[in-house]
Amino acid sequence: MIDLRSDTVTLPSHAMRACMTDAEVGDDVYGEDPTVLRLEHRMAHDLGFEAAVFSSSGTQSNLLALLVHCERGDEYIAGQESHTYKFEGGGAAVLGSIQPQPIEVEADGTLDLLRVERAIKPVGDPHFARTRLLCLENTIGGRVLPPEYLSRARALVDSYGLKLHLDGARLFNAAIASGVEAKAITKPFDSVSVCLSKGLGAPVGAVLCGNAQFIDVARRWRKVLGGGMRQAGILAAAGLYALDNNVERLELDHQNAARLAYGLSKLDGLSVRATPTNMVFVTGERALLDGLTAMFKRNEILVSGRYGLRLVTHMGVSTSDIDSVVAAAAAYVQCCHPKRQSV
Repeated sequence: MIDLRSDTVTLPSHAMRACMTDAEVGDDVYGEDPTVLRLEHRMAHDLGFEAAVFSSSGTQSNLLALLVHCERGDEYIAGQESHTYKFEGGGAAVLGSIQPQPIEVEADGTLDLLRVERAIKPVGDPHFARTRLLCLENTIGGRVLPPEYLSRARALVDSYGLKLHLDGARLFNAAIASGVEAKAITKPFDSVSVCLSKGLGAPVGAVLCGNAQFIDVARRWRKVLGGGMRQAGILAAAGLYALDNNVERLELDHQNAARLAYGLSKLDGLSVRATPTNMVFVTGERALLDGLTAMFKRNEILVSGRYGLRLVTHMGVSTSDIDSVVAAAAAYVQCCHPKRQSV
């Protein structure tokens, strides 16, 4: 099986499982799990924050941030395609009575800051929800937000007294692609959520970082949401292993994605959008894409996508797997569309 649906399908290695087995644990709700504490301190230090809290998922971690930054009747601004708006079940609205204000995402993954500014509601006018927060995502659709853009976003929120949150589910992919330390990306933000169970390969968990007061409140909301996991050091140990062993290797995932994009781009009828990280997007005629998807499935190659194909590389996909996918696609195009060229 070659699973390109997402980097969430990664499996813990034997070495990671051994670390989990040997983890020193305690009751994390009492603040007594030493492995969880090490993970929280490590992440806060590495990303340049005062404190951090370990949570069960990226969705929960983002929701914690929204619940701390915003109150009932407040509003956060986010991209139409961002996870905090589109892919997290409407949690902020359902559980926090917080209104999302979506903004169309630009081709490079940014939000037009002029549009953001125009979406900020007038202070003191009872007709409107109170704008409190701007949420950005890095990476978004495999794209990396430019450092200069992050600085301008910081300046904008400061001018309106807002906070700035980063959904950094794939923060380390962004850092590796940019050739910088992760804390260089997180510096402009008031809070950052980092997922451990995508490209980093841990089975469960995310970490939310912020100042000490922010994290104290987030820790209470984590309990309210049912996120107190007691002897969670077994899971935190996987996160620590991932930080020690699986960050630099993300470069291989990026190389494999570039190899995949190049190979597929040679096939007539397919329009391929490469990204600097681990995602490849393919569009084309509906019949061709449906045929490719069915052929892939018959050959135990799994892909995802609603209006095209999204292919995501990760540690469970080798370079030879990439070559097998390209070869299968080329054979299908040549067989079913003989006038099309193959590699």
